[in-house]
Amino acid sequence: MASKSALLIALNILFFTVVTSNYVPCPPPPTKSHNHKPPKCPRDTLKLGVCANVLGLVNVQLGNPAKTPCCSLINGLVDLEAALCLCTALKANLLGINLNIPISLSLILNYCGKGVPNGFVCP
Repeated sequence: MASKSALLIALNILFFTVVTSNYVPCPPPPTKSHNHKPPKCPRDTLKLGVCANVLGLVNVQLGNPAKTPCCSLINGLVDLEAALCLCTALKANLLGINLNIPISLSLILNYCGKGVPNGFVCP
């Protein structure tokens, strides 16, 4: 009887040791960072003046489709970055003409195979 009790106690100790040794505490919840930098255009917005050709307003380069210089500048950017770059250029009036910014932005982005992101408003 004593050996059965000793065996039972030994198994209980072994069982509780195994169970408690695998305790892994939950990681702390992520903290919200308030160091958000405003989005910024990764391209030189001064070069986006060539996008006036896309709108058919000026014809700076003869024999070269308007799509080539403008769309190559925003090629490789995601829609949000492309919209931000063109919006910056339009707001700075780099095209030299007063335009309806949302319409011009949409026209240029669509022409280059991009889209205006849902809910995007020029900052």
